[in-house]
Amino acid sequence: MNTTRSGRPALTRPDGTPLRVLVVDDDPDLAEVLTGALRYEGWEVRAAGDGASAVTAARELLPDAVVLDVMLPDTDGFAVLRRLHEVIPEVCVLFLTARDAVEDRIAGITAGGDDYVTKPFSLEEVVARLRGLLRRAGMARQQEEGPRLAVGDLVMDEEAREVTRGGELVELSPTEFELLRFLMRNPRRVLSKAQILDRVWSYDFGGRAHVVELYISYLRKKVDAGREPMIHTVRGSGYVLKPVAR
Repeated sequence: MNTTRSGRPALTRPDGTPLRVLVVDDDPDLAEVLTGALRYEGWEVRAAGDGASAVTAARELLPDAVVLDVMLPDTDGFAVLRRLHEVIPEVCVLFLTARDAVEDRIAGITAGGDDYVTKPFSLEEVVARLRGLLRRAGMARQQEEGPRLAVGDLVMDEEAREVTRGGELVELSPTEFELLRFLMRNPRRVLSKAQILDRVWSYDFGGRAHVVELYISYLRKKVDAGREPMIHTVRGSGYVLKPVAR
């Protein structure tokens, strides 16, 4: 198994080439630190200091993810995001913001961002958020992961990112896929909300663990709809995936 210099399992693009990340921040010192931390992961990284140069760099690099400051000298990060999505519709975007208001967080997600961190932040947090985003979006491959999982009649092809139950295709969003993969790698094991948050979202949501309940409900509607249920709630403990008893 390949690892980064930090000891984490290496993430690459599905074709084995380095992930590409664009860092957009008008603070040159912060941009340099972020760029260095991401290169430490073995990724190809470029930096831009304003919105116009960010769009130009994105056209050249075609990044898999963008770390994007909300406050830029020539525009705001939300406007840049709209331009980036015109160039690369599927790009993952992690917003950086110095503001901690709930309204700003909602604005970033509503604008099409995937996640945010509030300044000041740790480099470990930024790296963890990016790794989680890229895995969920199917843009990254963790090199120790196997290609196929099966629990009862539920089958997941990790390389093709396809799930079937009883031979019927189950359409999942990137986050639903990652959540189901974690459950399928731990069949018959009760997983707490904290464990699920740490593995699927790669960080602690604090008091917002209801996001797990929400995505479990999404999975149930797709995996268990019209069938014997496989996803079970263990009250006060968490969730467990079990094959249907025959």
